[in-house]
Amino acid sequence: MNGLRCLLFSGLLCAATSVAAVEFNQVRPSESRLDFAYEQMSVPMDGQFSKFKAQLAFDPARLAKASARIEVDVASIDTGSTEADAEVVGKAWFDAKRFPMVSFVSSGIRALGGNRYEVSGKLSIKGKSRDVVTPVTFQSLGSKGIFEGAFAIRRLDFAIGEGIWADVSAVADEVKIKFRIVVYAAPAKK
Repeated sequence: MNGLRCLLFSGLLCAATSVAAVEFNQVRPSESRLDFAYEQMSVPMDGQFSKFKAQLAFDPARLAKASARIEVDVASIDTGSTEADAEVVGKAWFDAKRFPMVSFVSSGIRALGGNRYEVSGKLSIKGKSRDVVTPVTFQSLGSKGIFEGAFAIRRLDFAIGEGIWADVSAVADEVKIKFRIVVYAAPAKK
């Protein structure tokens, strides 16, 4: 009987160690969202960017190899107003002709316990880069993974809203960024 138990335990151990690691690396922008919120004249406003590209590699068992690169098409901004959309891609705001993309490149990820992580990296807007750290949750639903998180930036750190728009009593300096990135798994690279 002990020999049978030993054989079963050995078989289970071998099966557990031979299971391939899973890397979430196939981003689905059509299922993802990138939203923002701010205050204008003390009135809460929100919007979103509808076009972005993302390269992501995430295996919860190999955090040291995790990486993310996101590029947002500034011209895809939707503030809820056609007039405002045309204004914010102009020179005083995002200057989309000179700086058509906003980018984020991760530099590290740290586990916080459970399904919570902290991602650090560089956010680049309008030719200016700043270090950011954002809390992220990750939910695995079989081969589908969902990253959700939020962080705040100061728009004036990136020269968003120059000239008369630098007045923070008209448009608040703080902008909250909220994201939901849907990614699918593929067998991890060895």
